[in-house]
Amino acid sequence: MTFLLFFAAAAFEIGGCYLVWMAARQGQPWLWLPALAALGLFGYLLSLTGLDSAGRAFAVYGGIYILASIAFMAGFEGVRPDRWDLIGAGLALAGAAIVYFAPRG
Repeated sequence: MTFLLFFAAAAFEIGGCYLVWMAARQGQPWLWLPALAALGLFGYLLSLTGLDSAGRAFAVYGGIYILASIAFMAGFEGVRPDRWDLIGAGLALAGAAIVYFAPRG
């Protein structure tokens, strides 16, 4: 369930940031309200992950965010990830897994 929250948070953060991008770069000010709502929901979902500190939640989320960003680039922008994108995403996920699954007393 925790990983679903991370992926849902990523979807809302990427969506919200993309709406900000569109509002600012394409002069569509009406997009600011849904952008802010999406970004607020992102923060709320991240708070539900159940990790013991916000910093640790942010660190784990960082790896998932990188993977989700590469997927967004491929799926919505039509830009095919190159091997460096995939290697970087893999390394980020490995780091996130270490932070998440590390044995702690």
